Formats: sequence, C-alpha cells, structure tokens
Amino acid sequence: MDGHHQVGCGPREAVARVLAACDWQSKTAFLARLTLDMRQRVAAIGRRVNTLCQDENGLQHQLAVCHAYHHFVLPQASVRQPMRRPEPTNGTGPAKRWQPCTPAMAAGWTDHGWTLPEVLRYRVPPWPQHSVV
Repeated sequence: MDGHHQVGCGPREAVARVLAACDWQSKTAFLARLTLDMRQRVAAIGRRVNTLCQDENGLQHQLAVCHAYHHFVLPQASVRQPMRRPEPTNGTGPAKRWQPCTPAMAAGWTDHGWTLPEVLRYRVPPWPQHSVV
C-alpha cells in the first residue's frame, strides 16, 4: 500500500484526532486482519449463503454476536497480563508467565473469560427509552 488512508465512517480529521489522542496510527495490517476476522466469523459477509441473514437486521444480529465473541470470549495476546509468579508447566517447556485476557477483562467489564453459551444466554438489560412527545 502507498500509505493512503480511507475513512469509512466519520470525517478523516475526527478519526485522526481520536487516534492521535491514544498515540496510535491507522495501520493497513490491522484493518486487513479485522476484515479477515469478520469474513471468517460472519457468514453473510464472507460469501453468499442462505443463512438467517435475509436482511440488514439479520446482519446486525450476526455482527453483534461476533463482537461479543471477540470482546468477551476470545483471549487476545495484546492485552494478556503478566503473572505475579511464573507457574511451572506439566511438560518440559518454560514456566507460564502470562495470564490470558480478553478485551472485556482488560477494560474491567468482567473478571473472567466467558464461554460462547454464557454470551448467548446473557440477558441484556433494557436501556432507557425516551418518550416521544
């Protein structure tokens, strides 16, 4: 790539401001990896299929499950936590020095990595509904 950035949502300046506040840059490799993950986990994006996704609402439901899986179930190496004391392994390998961590655990939203059934059974509390006057 030639270093050209394309913003898909919002003004380019706003995205640059948010990234700069965190001392981050837009990376092509990150976006390519994110796109691959989405194509692999959401059938309606990856290929033409006959799934429950017959309209935009179905796609939003599939994306919501994918995001919940990514944030609550899947441990990420980038947010792993160092262990206080390395733990020996059962084999001959080096001691375990890192505790797996999900993005939700790193953000303090939960104290454990969830299973997919836990995510699917979680009852989302209703948000405040504004009355139309």
